[in-house]
Amino acid sequence: MNKDEIIALLKDWRVALLIILVVASLIAIYPHFENGEFKTNLQYGLDLQKGAWLQLEFKSEVVGFQTDKPVAEFIAALKNQTDAEIFQAGDKLEIRKLYSQAELTPIFEKAGGKITSYQQGVSKATADDVKRILESKINSLGTRDARINTLTGLDGVTRYIRVELAGVTMSEAQQVVGKQGKFEIRVVTTGNQSEHVVFGDTITGVGNPAQEPPGSGKWGVSFTMSEDGAKALQSAAIQYGAVADPDNHELQMLLDGKVIYSAPLSKELAGNLQHEVVRQLIASTGAGTTGQQAAQNLEIHLRNGALPVDVSVAGSGSVSATLGEHFKVICVLAGLLALLTVGLVVFYRYREPAIVLPMVCINASEIIILLGISVFTIQLDLATIAGLIAVLGTGIDQLIIITDEILHEGKVPSPNIYQKRLSRALSIIVASAATVVIAMLPLALMDLSSLRGFAIITILGVLIGVTITRPAYGRIIMAILSK
Repeated sequence: MNKDEIIALLKDWRVALLIILVVASLIAIYPHFENGEFKTNLQYGLDLQKGAWLQLEFKSEVVGFQTDKPVAEFIAALKNQTDAEIFQAGDKLEIRKLYSQAELTPIFEKAGGKITSYQQGVSKATADDVKRILESKINSLGTRDARINTLTGLDGVTRYIRVELAGVTMSEAQQVVGKQGKFEIRVVTTGNQSEHVVFGDTITGVGNPAQEPPGSGKWGVSFTMSEDGAKALQSAAIQYGAVADPDNHELQMLLDGKVIYSAPLSKELAGNLQHEVVRQLIASTGAGTTGQQAAQNLEIHLRNGALPVDVSVAGSGSVSATLGEHFKVICVLAGLLALLTVGLVVFYRYREPAIVLPMVCINASEIIILLGISVFTIQLDLATIAGLIAVLGTGIDQLIIITDEILHEGKVPSPNIYQKRLSRALSIIVASAATVVIAMLPLALMDLSSLRGFAIITILGVLIGVTITRPAYGRIIMAILSK
């Protein structure tokens, strides 16, 4: 092609868009040498760098039940016999202490009900709470490249949660997961001064975030204090003026020395504390979505970073820094070998470098765009690398479909026939792409850890191919074949 034809090709919006995205992706990836080492902005998962993973199993169960009693009365009876926190989760009960079904059956019968289903684990709401608590703890410690996945079944019950911490050792990972913060309640005296009231060990129970009162739109978290803690709170509230002048003597909650909640006593609570010890309290956080989010965060702090359900380590593993670097090299070699193999197969089929080179370049550009997107969206691990290699394979298949459709009977068609054949080829590719997306969508939506990354990369690769690289290839191959 001469200079004018090349300029005309580059000005085509499909080709120009492809070039812009490739350049933008390279800028996002930012490959460079730093202190003699090759660096990029790519995020690597646990497989490709030093790190550790823990799979935790919940020591609780979700139980279906039947009873002729009012549900609240039935739950109260169960609490008396089990000494465990019990919450209603839809039409089932979540018992936050591990019992076998054989152990629970007589307890339910004595309380006036029976078990209809039993499964170890927690409800989705509790699993989400645990995930938030772990994320809060990890973020507060400045740990980067962490991934937390709840492994939830189709029935909505979560038995396991997997924590992956890149860049830390196994002992550090266990410390992060098990670490509890120092929680304290203080009362404001004068100005910015405050006095200690109680520590977090006096809080014996924490409720789920809820609207208080129900239907009011105002969110809060209920919590229960021990008898000694409640007496200390009453004494401090009277001594420092929080009962007589609540607005100027707020109660403050601190976690590791940082104020995470501050509010005056309500008029009702201030009046009650003048005459009696109050163990059951509610911390109000406001209305709307902001109030709900604040309530969820406060619940985490009230638990001192402790999980609402006991867990045990069901599995663990670690990757050394040396092994992670070895995996990186192997992945790069696998990608280059796949690209080379694709080029050789295509050359064997067409015996024409002018066709092979655009195919390989389009395939490589697709991978570069995917890597550019991954900088902002997903960590690269062995599964996502496998997804990238799968995209190479499906991509070359679709390029072959376009080329064969255009070169039907071995002849280069006229421009009008060319457009018709290209449209037919693209319609076949779109149908094929839709099938791949539908097949991968369940894996992308389900919490299946590394399989989810594989599915997401595959779906992104298919979408990029259909919308960007295939149309650009069609325009490029038309210009080449016309010669």
